Amino acid sequence: MDLLPAIDLRQGQVVRLRQGDDARRTVYGTDPGAVLEGYAAAGARWVHVVDLDGAFGDGSQRELTAGLAAQARALGLDLELGGGLRDRASVLAALEAGCSRLVVGSMLARDFDLFVRLADELPGRLVPGLDLRDGRLGVDGWQRTSDLGVEVLGDRLRGLPCPAVLVTDIARDGELGGPNLELACAVGRATGMPALLSGGVHSLDDLRRASERPEIGGAVVGRALYDGRLDLAEALVVCGAGAVEAEP
Repeated sequence: MDLLPAIDLRQGQVVRLRQGDDARRTVYGTDPGAVLEGYAAAGARWVHVVDLDGAFGDGSQRELTAGLAAQARALGLDLELGGGLRDRASVLAALEAGCSRLVVGSMLARDFDLFVRLADELPGRLVPGLDLRDGRLGVDGWQRTSDLGVEVLGDRLRGLPCPAVLVTDIARDGELGGPNLELACAVGRATGMPALLSGGVHSLDDLRRASERPEIGGAVVGRALYDGRLDLAEALVVCGAGAVEAEP
């Protein structure tokens, strides 16, 4: 199972929001590049970056995320970017900047046909982001909830050449209360894609339980790392994504 440590960016700072609420923001640092280097040093292979300015629609951090993508490549990391990728131009610009793959969410509700065209044009590069509140898709930085539910989305996404589907339970995001494994598994089954678990992961036991579910292909972890509740190197080993030291 892949483990994707997260870097959420708001106005150039490394932050975490609780349940996507910008008013409940915690700032964890002002040097995203240093956080990226720390993840690489611990043995991470992927990093999950979110441009919250783009997600909220009040600007973007394109220059910063492009710099992080270049830094990630130099460190041997793959960077997965989400936030504000709502049209063809922003998707292509992010890929040209060096991002390995992109998480696209609001486009699923705004212009699903465009997502299908882009997914077919860019196989293996787009990850549908299902940020769910009470089983419905959250859009525009989770400020609104669409009428699209898991079953409808699953039917529409099945068969597309996407490497995974990101599943976030908005009610658990940033709360450290444990992930919604059943929701992630349900989305994985509905779409036929490996589910990336997001929201509430806070312990090695959470990761062990997730790794035992065949529908789950990875987990995104943020606040638990920033708060020191999880050691990234240990978490990578639990997920089977890190090196295990040989016995003396």
